[in-house]
Amino acid sequence: MISESEYKSRRDRLATSLNSYSIAIIHSALHKTRSNDTEYPYRQDSNFYYLTGYKEDNSCLMILKKKKKYKTILFVEKKDERRELWNGKRLGKKAAKKVFSVDNIYEIDCFEKKFTKKSSLKQHLYYDFKLNYLRFKALKRISKGINTHINIAKNIEKMRLIKSPSEIKIIKKAIKISKTAHHQAMKVKKTDKYEYELQAVFENIFKLHGAYSDAYTSIIAGGNSANTLHYIENNQKLKNDDLILIDAGCEYDYYASDITRTIPVNAKFTQPQKELYNMVLDVQVKIIDMIKPGVKRSFLQSESEKLLCDGMVKLGILKGKVKKLLKQKKHKKYYPHGIGHWMGIDVHDEAPYTDKFGKEIVLSAGMVLTIEPGIYCNKDDLSISEKYRGIGVRIEDDILVSKKGYKNLSSNIVKNVEDIEAIGTLL
Repeated sequence: MISESEYKSRRDRLATSLNSYSIAIIHSALHKTRSNDTEYPYRQDSNFYYLTGYKEDNSCLMILKKKKKYKTILFVEKKDERRELWNGKRLGKKAAKKVFSVDNIYEIDCFEKKFTKKSSLKQHLYYDFKLNYLRFKALKRISKGINTHINIAKNIEKMRLIKSPSEIKIIKKAIKISKTAHHQAMKVKKTDKYEYELQAVFENIFKLHGAYSDAYTSIIAGGNSANTLHYIENNQKLKNDDLILIDAGCEYDYYASDITRTIPVNAKFTQPQKELYNMVLDVQVKIIDMIKPGVKRSFLQSESEKLLCDGMVKLGILKGKVKKLLKQKKHKKYYPHGIGHWMGIDVHDEAPYTDKFGKEIVLSAGMVLTIEPGIYCNKDDLSISEKYRGIGVRIEDDILVSKKGYKNLSSNIVKNVEDIEAIGTLL
């Protein structure tokens, strides 16, 4: 759990990054309609949550800055017994004052009046440019005297690059829960079951362990479905001799895990499956070992492409010299995606990859990223050996950059062929 003192520290850091004579607005998320009068489960805006830890909707954080001095103001929904009867209890202004270390707390109904008053004489308005249009319209209408509008999301997302010890602890918890789910998926009988039945295993374990949602829609891709990178239909019957690419991770206390394992339906890899799998695993291990402060993600990307291309040449999937194949981008047909991404409050954490000058940000201690090489051989690809057609393999782990190297936070989730086969024969 993250303490209020840490949230306050984040607000202070954000405030110091703002220009003098500015006003910053960070809104909570809106409810999203699923259909007609039903809504998706509410999930707080990541940047707002990062600064407050507050999970209620219809709330807002305001930061007022003169020269070096600043004030923080939180707006919350008022207590209303009739509305709470239908929608649940609210913290309210009185209780919020005991929780949040801010200068003032008001009810959200006061926002427009306070904003109009507080924005006078301010030269800079900070808000999230992805702000809901209706809210942006209101801000635009009542901030005509402020000429400079700045995207505050950029300031916050830069802060999110480096995880605190509290954040890392929560991410580890999310990964631990995901480990239980992945191992259970390896154990259960899968032949002639449907992909969604395996998906149910993950969702059940996530909730049983206090992770009330997945971090993203689980990919349970049997056989050739694995060659669709964002396959989420999960409605096909699993066939005995196929592999299943499982990309699934839970969200625990708003922090994500992101794990991919590729396992055999019947607990036993065929020889061609083993050849492709071990090639991808070898690349993943080598790329992870390259991680340390000062390394660029683009370097990891280029090295992964070289290694995978070389592996495909050795397996006969590609023919020719590796250097020439890379230049012609022939390997992209089978490895079309990146080596990984930042991870944190969002599974694809909205932290920057380049600085304000467009220069690539190098790895630093406290960053968390995924490493996920893959190879995808479509069943209709007649240019490759028949034995590899219809096989898709991706292996993904969550890596913390340390002061001198790295720590694989998901290393306890088995991924060697022998270990996967062994755990698959337990039931």
